Formats: sequence, C-alpha cells, structure tokens
Amino acid sequence: MSKARILVVDDEIEIREGLELLLTSEGYIVDPVGTAREGCERLESRPYDLVLLDVSLPDRNGIDLLRELRQRDPQVVVILITAYGSIDMARAAFKNGALDYITKPWSNDELLAQVAQAAEGRRLREENVQLKRAFKERYNFPSIVGRSERMLAVLDLVAQVAPSRSTVLITGESGTGKELIAKAIHSASPRADKPFVPVNSGSIPVDLLESQLFGHVKGAFTSAVASKKGLFEIADQGTIFLDEISTVGLETQAKLLRVIQEREFMRLGGTEVIKVDVRILAASNQELMQLVREGRFREDLFHRLNVINIHLPPLRERREDVHGLVEMFLARYCGENNKGARRFSTNAMKLLLDYLWPGNVRELENAVNRAVVLSTQEVMDVDLLPEVVRTREIVKGVRLQLSEFLPAENGSSPDKSAPSLFAVMEEIERRIILDMLERTNWNQTEAAERFQVPLSTLNQKIKRLGIEVRRRGPSARTGPGLPGGEDSAKLPIN
Repeated sequence: MSKARILVVDDEIEIREGLELLLTSEGYIVDPVGTAREGCERLESRPYDLVLLDVSLPDRNGIDLLRELRQRDPQVVVILITAYGSIDMARAAFKNGALDYITKPWSNDELLAQVAQAAEGRRLREENVQLKRAFKERYNFPSIVGRSERMLAVLDLVAQVAPSRSTVLITGESGTGKELIAKAIHSASPRADKPFVPVNSGSIPVDLLESQLFGHVKGAFTSAVASKKGLFEIADQGTIFLDEISTVGLETQAKLLRVIQEREFMRLGGTEVIKVDVRILAASNQELMQLVREGRFREDLFHRLNVINIHLPPLRERREDVHGLVEMFLARYCGENNKGARRFSTNAMKLLLDYLWPGNVRELENAVNRAVVLSTQEVMDVDLLPEVVRTREIVKGVRLQLSEFLPAENGSSPDKSAPSLFAVMEEIERRIILDMLERTNWNQTEAAERFQVPLSTLNQKIKRLGIEVRRRGPSARTGPGLPGGEDSAKLPIN
C-alpha cells in the first residue's frame, strides 16, 4: 500500500526541511512550499492526502487559507501548525474545518502519530466509498456496514439463507445488530413485499405475550371486549422476528413449537384452527443450550429454531468496522438534526477506534448521535465524546500493576510494610496527572481544562503529590532542522 502524499505549507525553511526529512523517512511523499499562493497552486495541480498548514504565512493568514481550502474541497484534510498552542487556537482550527493542530516546538512521535491517523482516516474514507459500491453490487443490505472478514462471512451466510424458508436463529451480544440481520434476510427473500413483524419478547409481559402472538377471541379474559388478530396472523405470507426468544415462558414455548411444526394455532380462548404461512426468525443474546440444560428452554424448540445459526461477533472483535459505522451514523444524525457535515478530530477518532464498546454497535451509535447533537462546529473533538470513552484517554498511558503494592501470594504472612489503600490511590492519582502533563507538553492550563477542573485545583494536587513540573518542550526525538534538545529543566508551578 502506497504512503500518503503530504503538502507542507510553512514559511520557515528549517521547519519545511525538517518536516520533509522526518516524514520522508517514514515513507510519505512530501511537497514543501513557503507561501499560501504556492500551496494553492500545488493543490490545484494534484490531490493531497494531508496538508500541514502554518497559521502565520507571509502572504496570508493560515486560518483564512484553511477556510478557503475547505470551501474549495470539503474533503481536504488539514492539520494546522502554530507556535501559540491554546484552547482558543484549537477552537478556531476546528471551527474552520481543521482535523487537528500541532504546536511548535512539537514531539516528533506525537506529530507522526497525528499524521498517520489523519492519513489513515482519509484512506479509510476513500476505501469505504469503494467498499460501499462493491458491497451494494454484492449484497443489497444498505443498512449494514461491514468490511471485516467476520462480518463479510456473516453477510455471505445471510445471502445464502435469505431465498429459503428455513428458520434462522441469530445469536450475539446485545447491541450487535441482530434485528438488522433479520431485516436483511427478509428483504432479500421472496417475502420482501410481505409484512416483516418484529416481536421483542422481553418487553412484553409474560401474561400478555401469548395474546400478542396468537390473538384472542372476545371474552377470552376480562378486558377482551373484542376479538383481535395476533402477530402471527398479521405476519401471514411474510416474516416474524422473535427477538429475545430466551425470555419466553415454557407454556408459550410449547405453542410456538406447534406453530413451527404444524403452521397452525388457535387464538387465546378460541376453538378455530388458523393456518398461516410465516417464516420464523429468532434471536437471543443468551446461550440457549445452557438454558436447555437448566430446564428453562425446551430442547425440541431449540432444535426447531436452530436450523441455521448466524452468530454476530461483538464490535471489539471486528474493530475494522468502527470507522465505517462512524461515517454511517454521522451521515444519518447530521441529516436528522439538520446539521452540516461533521467529522471527528484525530484524537477523538483514535479514542473511538481504541474503545472496546461493551454495548457494541448500539453504544457506538449513541455516542455519535450525542456528539452530533451537541456539536457547534464541523470538527468534533474529544470533549463531545461520552465520559466513559474520554476516561480512556486520561488513563490509557498509565501502567499500574497491583503487584507493585500487594504482597506475594506465596502463603507467607501479609507484608506489614504493604501500603495502605490511601497510599495506593494517591499513587494512581499521581501517575494519571503525570501522564496528562506529558500529553499536554507540561502545559498545566491545558491539562486542567482537559481534566475539567480549575487550574488552582490542579496546582494544589501537583504540590501535594510532589510532582516536579518540567519546562515545556519537544521530546528527545527531534528531526533535523526542528527545535529540539532535552527538556529536563524544572519550572515552578504556573
């Protein structure tokens, strides 16, 4: 796979040469220019995967140029370079469509990480367009996004079973998209123009479920003032989807078994046999065979449902699909909320890609929806992500082993010198603050803002924990022509 082409626009020759040497050493193709005019000419002559744009140029303000570039090409990816790192600068950059910003002097490792993330994001967006086109030609499942091998295997199976009338059991954790798969099976089947009737068995009270499924006749129970069709009758000639099938009681399970076997049933309180032609799809987030062993699910019903099993992997096992899902949800919720185009900053996207998503696709969808609703500018940063996702950014660099504090498990008596819980918690707090200070290049003001606490509070904690604050500067790894050197000088707390 070829490396990205990067345009560097900076009036300082040392910066241009340093960036060119650093980036080409990583395999990127770099075109350095010194003015806004030259930058515009290069952009008109060829496409670039990324533009590194200095804010202060001799012939034009970088923010104004950024605004113009975004008007010309909304897909252009720009990272601003500034000597005055501040939250205000970040807001101005994001408001005008920059993906991210870096400050002089910078850490080469962090700069390369930002460039790699931005280039990968551009590549994935282009790949998603191509994949969607190929996906549409191969499958007709517009609501499903999947480029991972495991999801493609699932969709191959969906395409195979859809034309049949076989019963299908869809399994997987909550939020993995089992109903979407059921709808895909129905839409690709000969029954596509007939009803698709979803039934969330877990949300219907046990005493009402049987009436909902099979209907009732007038007088069957106190409130049955008129006869009513059940969902099986409504789904005749079509598909019924029994979600959370594991929650159905044993008595209703017996009646479901009869419907599957005989394609007939009687309404609650009735005597007339009603015949139906319904395809049955079921889903469960529990292991049904385990429920069979526990006597909570009929074994004969399990085997009737499990003719074909489609298992949906959790999102943490198909991380390649996260980017495509984010793009799909962005398009959906920007449209629903009448917002212009939105995208996530480099740091925010990295957190979305790194997070394990225990709530699977549903949790990711909610996170994107929330960010879009709360956003006021095109590029959405980390602050718009849910706290549980943001927390990963704060602690992900902290490596804490409990073995550092606990006595060895060798059968000996407890170590009297083992630290107290208070001491352990204090050490955790110290490491988290140190990690954030390093991430913000020892800028306490920015660190306090990212912790969402007053600067005075952070300063008090730094003093109490005995943290030695270092002078802000680049890491030891610096490129030729770039400001560098060790940054070990201590500074008083600002």
